[in-house]
Amino acid sequence: MKFAMTTMLAAVGMALAGAAAADSKGDESMRQLATASGCMTCHSIESGKPGPKGMDPIGPAWQDVAAQYRGKPGAQDFLTRVVLEGSSPYSSHWKGKVSGLSMPPNASAIKETDARLLVSWILSLGE
Repeated sequence: MKFAMTTMLAAVGMALAGAAAADSKGDESMRQLATASGCMTCHSIESGKPGPKGMDPIGPAWQDVAAQYRGKPGAQDFLTRVVLEGSSPYSSHWKGKVSGLSMPPNASAIKETDARLLVSWILSLGE
């Protein structure tokens, strides 16, 4: 019984955290977290922004990430894992759209709880 209650409370907490992040589309704290964690070096928020020296952007714009993953089962967990562990250059569906080959692991730059919050905010962009 205790385990079920603990599990339910954890699920409610995660849902509330996701809802709070979704309500913060223009939230300066998310922009500050992204900047402090180094995310803005490769990513922009808005689609269509060029990368360095007019090249394709290094990483996909978060509005594009939101459009690609919003509503897909497991997107929150998958993208949080990509932020923390990085991605493979061999399985990127962003190939030809960005100049970066893969996303490096960022577990040393951002805590998992912050990465999860940031991903929730990213998925809310463009709603």
